[in-house]
Amino acid sequence: MTRFLLFSIPLNIALVAASLLASPSIDPGIERGYHEMYDLNFDQAHRTFAQWELAHPADPLGPASNAAAYLFAEFDRLNILQSELFVEDGLFRKRPKVAPDLAVRLAFDNELAKADKLIDDILSRSPEQADALFAKILALGLRADYTALIEKRDLDALKIIKSSRSTAEKLLNIDPSYYDAHLAIGVENYLFSLKAMPIRWLLQMGGAQTDRDRGLESLRLTAEKGNYLKPYARLLLAVAALRNKDRAQAREILDGLAREFPHNRLYTEELAKLRQTMISGPSPRS
Repeated sequence: MTRFLLFSIPLNIALVAASLLASPSIDPGIERGYHEMYDLNFDQAHRTFAQWELAHPADPLGPASNAAAYLFAEFDRLNILQSELFVEDGLFRKRPKVAPDLAVRLAFDNELAKADKLIDDILSRSPEQADALFAKILALGLRADYTALIEKRDLDALKIIKSSRSTAEKLLNIDPSYYDAHLAIGVENYLFSLKAMPIRWLLQMGGAQTDRDRGLESLRLTAEKGNYLKPYARLLLAVAALRNKDRAQAREILDGLAREFPHNRLYTEELAKLRQTMISGPSPRS
């Protein structure tokens, strides 16, 4: 009996610890704000995130999420998240410069500055605090997106993307159930894998990762098991399917997104183009 008790005590402790690490906590207020953002209700998303920030002044996830709402609003206003930009390499390389809203840029930078300070404060005391590491990954990813897609400073964005990915790997070593962190790994590996071989070689020499299969698997993990970033990962998988000429899979993903976020024009517009292509075949490009 004594031998059994000595065995069961550490086993019970291990089970309790495993249950605590089963998944990162999902805050309903933050989750609501992301749903509003993905549904293009940006004003309400800002109100939701701002209220959450007031209630949680020491948590960097609030300002980082509010920065995300500013970024996605700019993407929507500038029509940046159109599949053709990503599906057609020529269109992406020759994409015209856009005129960012300076007031939005200031608000975006202010929210990220607040998030950075809170993140640094937490990590200076607890370098392996999982929620702060996730907020750091999110802030870095938002900066990379703004730098690349709005400012067109691709080389600067590459450095930020690498930092986001390495932070994601650190977080996943600490807590493998933080599936949203896989997005950073997926973005770097998949997007860099699309570059020409000489560019991929240079990227690898600089420490970047360019494994297409790993990138897609990481995106799938976020799309299937993630929380706040799950819809964005699903959109990127739809883009990947279109690049791979898998229109059926792209349509299935976009159908699901359109049902979940009925006010998001991007999904319905892309579905309409996809249906037209499936009926008439791809149109010739000049």
